Amino acid sequence: MSEALTIGHMAEALGVSTHTLRYYEQAGLIRAVSRSGAGHRLYAPADIEWLRFVMRLKATGMPIARMQAFAALRAEGRSTAAERRALLLEHREAVKSELRQWQANLDAIEQKIGAYDEMLRDMTDDKHNPQPSKDRAWQSTRTQTTTATRADGQS
Repeated sequence: MSEALTIGHMAEALGVSTHTLRYYEQAGLIRAVSRSGAGHRLYAPADIEWLRFVMRLKATGMPIARMQAFAALRAEGRSTAAERRALLLEHREAVKSELRQWQANLDAIEQKIGAYDEMLRDMTDDKHNPQPSKDRAWQSTRTQTTTATRADGQS
């Protein structure tokens, strides 16, 4: 891809809408895009990798204001490398924290699935095993006691 891409081709390459690309441009996340003689946007091939990175920042929860700050620093060039790195280090910690929360939630879901698996196994065992379970044996004993008590005339 050595030639410029129209907004439609760029949107297709990234899997986003043309509206999203226009929004990114208005938000200052994309450097000024060149235009054709007819005024159509023409994206440079290098814009694809940058936009993929912006989309990763968005997907990992970086607020738009932080993405804008990062993009502004990027536009200033190499002299802002330390500041951009600091932003990414901070974001990495936020992503790691989110991952820990997701893992804790996933663990809880896995635990609940395991409890239901055990419950279903017990239910299957009950159907295939004619012997009463502990709960049924207790219920049966309780019913027998109640019946015997009533037969004696006591309530």
